[in-house]
Amino acid sequence: MNERAIGFAPEYTPDTRVLILGSLPGVASLRAGQYYAHPRNAFWPVMSALTGHDLVGKPYAERLALLKASGFGLWDVLASAERSGSLDAAIRSPEAADLVGLVNRLPCLETIAFNGAKSARIGRRFLAGHTRARLVDLPSSSPAHARPLAEKIEGWRSRLQGSD
Repeated sequence: MNERAIGFAPEYTPDTRVLILGSLPGVASLRAGQYYAHPRNAFWPVMSALTGHDLVGKPYAERLALLKASGFGLWDVLASAERSGSLDAAIRSPEAADLVGLVNRLPCLETIAFNGAKSARIGRRFLAGHTRARLVDLPSSSPAHARPLAEKIEGWRSRLQGSD
């Protein structure tokens, strides 16, 4: 039997311009109580490159503070789901997060970026017609999607800047 994984609260400020949405935290993240806690997940190295801050070398609370000060917010498209392991393909009985509710609380929001295909599939379905923000699909930062870090950084940078 699969355990029910419960996601985290959103991380944002009223000044959030870019909201990054994953699918649901993986096992390492849930155990640590931190977004993108798996040591091989490229999220923090990618965001270090994009923000100009060494987020990887900082304590988690400081990472979040610098990320938010740079105009980024974090959440997941799912509030919970049954899942064995961390792979998105193993997600069963998903419960959607209140994406529309959060988006409506972000007056400066310009871009909603989906970290990976599962996030994009679910998030686009729930946000269609409910936001004027630009919707962007990002290459997954997950270690299950083996691409060189430089390629992930460039993929995120080009899509977030609007030059696919």
